[in-house]
Amino acid sequence: MEARRETPLGDTQDPHAMPGLWAAVRRLLQWAREHWLLSILVLAALVRFYDLTAAAIWGDEGSSLLLSQYSLAGIWEHAAHDVHPPLYFMLLHGWIGLFGDGIFSIRSLSALPGIATVGLGVWLVDLLATRRAALLAGVLLALLPTAVRYSQEVRMYSLLGLWLIGATIALMYWIRRPQRTRYLVIYTLLMSAAFYTHYFTALCVLCHWLYLGLIRVQSGYRLRHIQRSGWWLANAAIVALYLPWVPNLLDLIQHMDQLKANGDVGWELPVTLGSLPSMIWSFLIQDDGENLPTLVFIALPLALLALAGVALARDRSVFRGSALAVIYTVLPVLLVFVVSFISPVFIERYLTAYALGLPMFVALAIDRLYAGSKVLALAVLMLFVGVELVGLKNNATVDTDDQISVMVNYVNQHFTPGDRIVTSDMLWYLSYVYYNRTDAKPLLYTPPLADGRSSRPNAYGFGTLVTHDIYLDSLGALPKGNGRVWLVGTIDGPDEFAPLPAGWQRISETHAGGAEARLYVLK
Repeated sequence: MEARRETPLGDTQDPHAMPGLWAAVRRLLQWAREHWLLSILVLAALVRFYDLTAAAIWGDEGSSLLLSQYSLAGIWEHAAHDVHPPLYFMLLHGWIGLFGDGIFSIRSLSALPGIATVGLGVWLVDLLATRRAALLAGVLLALLPTAVRYSQEVRMYSLLGLWLIGATIALMYWIRRPQRTRYLVIYTLLMSAAFYTHYFTALCVLCHWLYLGLIRVQSGYRLRHIQRSGWWLANAAIVALYLPWVPNLLDLIQHMDQLKANGDVGWELPVTLGSLPSMIWSFLIQDDGENLPTLVFIALPLALLALAGVALARDRSVFRGSALAVIYTVLPVLLVFVVSFISPVFIERYLTAYALGLPMFVALAIDRLYAGSKVLALAVLMLFVGVELVGLKNNATVDTDDQISVMVNYVNQHFTPGDRIVTSDMLWYLSYVYYNRTDAKPLLYTPPLADGRSSRPNAYGFGTLVTHDIYLDSLGALPKGNGRVWLVGTIDGPDEFAPLPAGWQRISETHAGGAEARLYVLK
């Protein structure tokens, strides 16, 4: 009788198998294998929507919301005095019109592009290397802590990553088929959208030009795309599409002193040599790593450098896709790091769109290590995923009872008609107005400086978002009303409202999220 080695069906099972469980696991694995991209996107969605509303709206997010309340023409006008271009705020304006301004809704506008960017990252690596490398890149991108964090904020950083990775895919398709100009058209539109989203898009332009220059001078088969007229025309078209915004950008540069006076720029800490490895740690564990032992602190950046070397050294393809992935992350980070010794701008969120290249070249390195040493490749994969999981845990560690929203809700509940609310700082004001549910218009305390000059914000930066009727130069100028005033300020440090007018008596206070609200009765 012929022996049959087919998998038993129906009630006939391997006597050594776990009844039901193993069959379910095998079905799940088969489904994941057949729908590998969908599985990765589900993973990306889970980590981005998890605790999406846990952290309260903070100052920068509040500024996004205030700016998005203007009409499209108003957003264009006010963004010209802000530190970011207008496209994200225009999209947020439309999004709120459709789905409301609830915290889940407004943060979803960042989460959804973050998820889509993971899919685009898989697509890009699939173009650059093998399907296995693409699968690995998808998992690592889905779990990348810096990408997850900024997919949960009402800011433009997640959207920027979507535009840049999409444009890089279009570039690769054009390199493969340069006779098809539609790829350059798509590239032009995506890069233009990126420029209208964030000024650091210029770094991506440098990456693409450097990559094209590299494949032009490489030994062996040289690709002359950088010399093609279509490439130059595409870049000229990007410039042409950006020309309407250029006068606003030039005006902003000329008023840099006003931005510094408001604290919109110039607040960044000076960089040191340790800032570079700290940035790598921040990308991966959401902590600067400065409290780690020195050997551990430098080990991870050096390991990533070694993996970049592996990806580059073992890339035998004509298109040198590993070089593109490495350049996309390394060049912007190094360039901004060096420039920051002159003018500090070495901030994680400004670079998170470029950190997306990090999981890509790590995946390429693991894929190439796997061909020679499966154990080593798997060890590197597990280590990298483990580091990312630490970052995800840090990112998700939010005390929901210690948020400014808790403090504002206390004021909302204990508010009586006629109460006045005064905030000490623009960032507190931007957060407070989102959660304010009273009929009182919060005010911003702007006492004269020591030299007698006004401390009111000027017309640039955050100052462009508000009207002058919110400013309060003196507590004594408050109309008496019902005789109750809420003062909202920072918990730590000196009292930002001191000295208080005579006869003010504190009767209640609460604090959360680094801010405190004190209720005074005017006698």
